[in-house]
Amino acid sequence: MYKPSSPRSRLLACGLATMIAVGAVAAPLTASAAASASTAAGSDDGVQRSLDGLIGEEFPGALASVRDTEGRVTTYTAGVGDLETREEVPADGRVRIGSNTKTFVATVVLQLVGEGRIELDGPVEKYLPGLVRGKAGDGREITIRQLLQHTSGLPNYTRYMHEDFSKIQHRYVESRDMIDVALRHKASFRPGKGWEYSNTGYLLLGLVVQKVTGRPIAEEVTRRVIDRAGLRDTYWPGVGDQTIKGPHPRGYTVGKRKGEFVDITTMDPSWGGAAGQLIGTPNDLNTFFLALLDGKLLKPAQLAEMKKTVKAPGFPEGWRYGLGVVKMKLSCGDTAWGHGGDIDGYETRNAATTDGRATALAVTALPGSEAGALKAIKVTDDILCGAE
Repeated sequence: MYKPSSPRSRLLACGLATMIAVGAVAAPLTASAAASASTAAGSDDGVQRSLDGLIGEEFPGALASVRDTEGRVTTYTAGVGDLETREEVPADGRVRIGSNTKTFVATVVLQLVGEGRIELDGPVEKYLPGLVRGKAGDGREITIRQLLQHTSGLPNYTRYMHEDFSKIQHRYVESRDMIDVALRHKASFRPGKGWEYSNTGYLLLGLVVQKVTGRPIAEEVTRRVIDRAGLRDTYWPGVGDQTIKGPHPRGYTVGKRKGEFVDITTMDPSWGGAAGQLIGTPNDLNTFFLALLDGKLLKPAQLAEMKKTVKAPGFPEGWRYGLGVVKMKLSCGDTAWGHGGDIDGYETRNAATTDGRATALAVTALPGSEAGALKAIKVTDDILCGAE
């Protein structure tokens, strides 16, 4: 599994590694209520049983949306949505979708490639002259493709963020601030000579889009992807917005003592930026990835480029990384495409196939153990392999 050097470097990643719990920032709540209440679809429903099995010391609540080849959608919930009030998890509620944001951003970048406004194998320097220099890397040698693919060698800024989340939970930051954090550190490797997950590259891509279009990345993602795909429950939080609008389960972090959770739903996600700031629902994630695979958002040439993959050391066996998407080898032998995302309070796992199957799962805490992280991945795999 991918194991970064510090807990915070894992945030906004695909969530394939162990998450060490950060310090409490509010009065902790126990998990006892979570295990006692689930919204069941029936005792004979395998998906419901799998979701129920996630609830306990790792995750207070879970929600999922499953779509079969006929387009039928089934939603599931388990656990509780609020440990204090014991409210149920809202069906297809909104959550912070973390690094799934990267696929939305990559789609915009590739649309601009198709319009001849961005050169996929052109240097970052062409769009952001003089910004990337020094020991972290050189923008004259790093290409747009390498930013999309995590082969730039740029240091990952989340690795150097304060590990006590309470220090940044309500702090607003600009993407350039986070980029500056990364640029103070040494490159992991020369461009194109390795692979390492780097949120920094996607913050730079957000700036590239802004430079080319003259509009902020949030607006371009909304206009070019969210609106075009008809996503009704996905949005980019505005400046200073620390809430989640609409029905949503509370998001938690694992407390200091076994079985405790700390509510961190309210937070400023600005530090995630183009690497992980979006809010959405499981069903919207399925709709987005199916639209992407169906060619509704990209021209054939750009979709083909997106699906060109490289080895991604530390990911599960058979998984590879493309341009903002992950190619997954399923246990049943099929291939799926998706991404996944981790951000304080929520973890999402999602995948879709070219024959129209899709599943998206969200849990309301980052896993406190490697076993928890693997459990969420396995449930997603089991659901997709069982969908017909």
